[in-house]
Amino acid sequence: MKFWKMEAAGNDFVIFDGREIEIKDINALAKKLCDRHFGVGADGILFCQESDTADIKMNYYNSDGSRGEMCGNGIRCLSRFIYENNIVDKRKMNIETDNGVKEVVLTVGENEHISQVKVEMGKAEWEKGFQEETLEIEGRSFDFYRVTVGVPHIAILVDEFMKDEELNYWGAILEKHPSFPRKTNVNFIKVLNEKEVQIKTWERGAGRTLGCATGCSSCGVILQRLQKIKGEVHFYTEGGDVFVQTQDDFVTIYGKANLIFTGDMDV
Repeated sequence: MKFWKMEAAGNDFVIFDGREIEIKDINALAKKLCDRHFGVGADGILFCQESDTADIKMNYYNSDGSRGEMCGNGIRCLSRFIYENNIVDKRKMNIETDNGVKEVVLTVGENEHISQVKVEMGKAEWEKGFQEETLEIEGRSFDFYRVTVGVPHIAILVDEFMKDEELNYWGAILEKHPSFPRKTNVNFIKVLNEKEVQIKTWERGAGRTLGCATGCSSCGVILQRLQKIKGEVHFYTEGGDVFVQTQDDFVTIYGKANLIFTGDMDV
C-alpha cells in the first residue's frame, strides 16, 4: 500500500487512497500504522473514498483505532494529497466527513506548490449553551467551556501552562471523565493578546499531540464569545501555526499542510 506521511501544525498522519483497497480491520490497521516503534508513526490515519454528496469522502481514525468524525489538520493534509495525486483536480473542493461536507480551498503557487489550505469548518455546536462549568477532580478544580466543532472539545484558560507531566496526566483524566459521554479533547489555552493565542492539546483517541485544528477552532469560538480575541487570530500550537476566523459561531481555518515522506507498506 502506497502512502504519504504528512503533518500540519505538527499533527501527523499516514494517508492513502482507499478507493480500491479493501481493508477488513481498519481499527487494527490504524493502530499498526500509527505505532511509532513498529509502524510508520502518526497521530492518526486518513484515506479517501468515493462520495455521493461531495467530490470525495474523508475517513479518519485515531492512533488508538477509534474513528474520528472530523480532523481539521487532517482534512488540510488530505486535500493536498488528493490534489497532488490527481484524485480531485480542483483547487476548491467539497470533502465529505462524518461531521458533514466541508469546503476546502487550496492556494497554489509556482510549480503547483500548495502554500496554504483553507477549510470552512462549519458552525459550532453548544451542548449546554455557552457557559462556564467546573469540575472537581482529586482535590483540583477545573473551570472550562465545552463546544463541538467537528468533535467535542473543552477549553481551559490558563495564565501559565502546567508542566508537561501534569498536562498529560490531567488531559488523560479529563478526556474520559463521566461528564463527557463521547469523551472529549482537552485544550489548555493562554491568550497573549487579541490576535495571538498559545494552545496545548490532549486529543481524544490520540493523547498529547503537537497541534489540533478543531481545538483551535473550538477555542477560537469560545474566546470570541468571551470577547478576548478579534478577527483573524494566530494560534501557536506546539508544532506550528493555525489561523482562525470566527463569525457568528462559524469557523474558518488557514494553514500549511506538509509532506514529510512517501512510502509503500504491506498491510
